[in-house]
Amino acid sequence: MKKILVIGSSGYIGQVLTNHLVSSNFEVHAVDNLLYGQNNLSLTQIAKENFYFENLDIKDLFKTSKNYYDSIVILAGLVGDPITKKYPKQSIEINENYILDILNNIIKSDLCNKTVFISTCSNYGLNEKEILNEHSNLQPLSLYAKSKVNIEKYIINNFNKNKFKPTILRFATAFGLSPRMRFDLTLNEFTKNLFFKKKLEVYDPDTWRPYCHVLDFARAITKIIDEDEVITTNQIYNVGSDKNNFTKRDIIKVINKYINNIEVIYLDNSIDRRNYRVSFSKIENKLNFRAKYSIDFGVKEIIKFLNDNHTNYEDYQSYGNYYVKSFEKKNI
Repeated sequence: MKKILVIGSSGYIGQVLTNHLVSSNFEVHAVDNLLYGQNNLSLTQIAKENFYFENLDIKDLFKTSKNYYDSIVILAGLVGDPITKKYPKQSIEINENYILDILNNIIKSDLCNKTVFISTCSNYGLNEKEILNEHSNLQPLSLYAKSKVNIEKYIINNFNKNKFKPTILRFATAFGLSPRMRFDLTLNEFTKNLFFKKKLEVYDPDTWRPYCHVLDFARAITKIIDEDEVITTNQIYNVGSDKNNFTKRDIIKVINKYINNIEVIYLDNSIDRRNYRVSFSKIENKLNFRAKYSIDFGVKEIIKFLNDNHTNYEDYQSYGNYYVKSFEKKNI
């Protein structure tokens, strides 16, 4: 049984990943500081003998013990453009300084066979003319993406040091259900608002973005863990699906197939200028990995969840990366 350390295990993607790894019979060691006050365990994990959780800040991760793992997955961080813009000081500290400390410990101490760093397709930033691949120029626009690019550069500069065997995964924009749900993500937010018959304002509706379901992210990470290190070491892979390159207007069209009488106002000139389409042919060809879940699946899944739970719009207003209570207390 392979032993996997998941750093940032209780986040939106982290909870789906840890559930997937546990059910796939890995020994999962999960670490999270529960920054957003979320529950530390989802129900499917509690009774599992191959799951271990520690409530720990990542800056303290390797201070007391340095166990060996088959793979270490680095998900931790302040995730998303709005939250990092809101807390820029903490963003640099967490998304760069603490992650660099983790990587240095891995490189110097030979703590694992494989290191999987979760990056983002937001690194591509703004490119209206091309379908972008792993060799395309990076043009990060936000603090969040700039930090990811800085970490990527550090990893690339340290390829082949000691027994460091890293893989960088650039994730598309996430959607889908998670035990630690986020309704501040584009597809999730649009579906929720229109389900509750709220007027929706959509800025720059014809800008492109790649999307990927959280379950496909879990599948991709598991593929990297299981795959021969010869084709994962020192590699960068975009994670998503060519079929899920969508504009915001196209997402609204999908939602409108399942929800009638929607009210949408299209506006231009938002602060977020990102506009890019991404190729996922490398991960498909080299790892034989293909995303399973479509935009239609994600929309129907969220509608079913909202129908089944019979709740109100207000019940979901705090489901996302909106603020960090401990940061607010410090008046930062």
